[in-house]
Amino acid sequence: MIALSTVGFGEIEPLEDRSRLFTMILILMGLITIGYILNRLTEALIQGYFQEGIRQRQEKRLIDTLEHHCIVCGFGRTARQVALEFTAEDIPFIVIDSEPHQVEDAKQLGYIVIQGDATLDECLITAKIDKAVCLVSALTSDAENLYTVLSAKTLNPQIRAIARASSEEAVLKLQRAGADAVVSPYITGGKRLAAAALRPQVMDFVDGILTGTDRTFYMEEFLLDPQFCPCVGQTLSQARLRLQSGALVLAIRRSDGNLIGGPTGETELLAGDLLICMGTPEQLRELNQILGPIRATPALRPPRHR
Repeated sequence: MIALSTVGFGEIEPLEDRSRLFTMILILMGLITIGYILNRLTEALIQGYFQEGIRQRQEKRLIDTLEHHCIVCGFGRTARQVALEFTAEDIPFIVIDSEPHQVEDAKQLGYIVIQGDATLDECLITAKIDKAVCLVSALTSDAENLYTVLSAKTLNPQIRAIARASSEEAVLKLQRAGADAVVSPYITGGKRLAAAALRPQVMDFVDGILTGTDRTFYMEEFLLDPQFCPCVGQTLSQARLRLQSGALVLAIRRSDGNLIGGPTGETELLAGDLLICMGTPEQLRELNQILGPIRATPALRPPRHR
């Protein structure tokens, strides 16, 4: 037993039979313990290696299948709220962040994540920016958001780029860089605080239809495409949208940018008009069927409320 177990070739001092039996049991238990530890360690290493490989292949397949999706750059407090809203609206999206702990947090929440620098073209290409319809740059630095918008617009000029800014100067620079919308948390937060103090019921109503997963009413955008929409050229009275669907047309934005708030029954629906409507999920689905297989502007999505 001593020789087979490689412990040695014999005892230094002669042992009695009981001592020999105890030594044999001790050696055997030691071999079993070492074997068990090595087995568990090998199993953990192999499983971890293969599981990581399987997870990476699954993530790559998911990214390869993305289309008409959104890209969220950064995963700080602002971007986390964006991800929650996208999840509530069933919008496909992918997160890009360079910080390992942020990436791990996003993975724990079940999001598709790429660890990398969103300001680099390579990272945006990996996120399938050529097939994306919207990019939200919510990085902590205004300079990083500026570079991200510039890169995104270069790689996909048709993408809708929305950026976070911390100052009024940054807002102007991001707009000049091609951002379709720039949001300053401080400016927007101050305006909302003032509105909540002055018009609390209005704010409660607006918040109730814009955000959250337990809403009764929703707001949606509908772009009138003359190839599909049978209502182009008709007035609102003739189209009978409210009567047929129950949804309310709150405003119409013309293709030249002119906004018509509270349109009347005599307002004519023109090609390229954007209807801003409010209603229940059922009403918005019915309205979508009436207006035809159209796209939300600019090709973001049709209503998916359930």
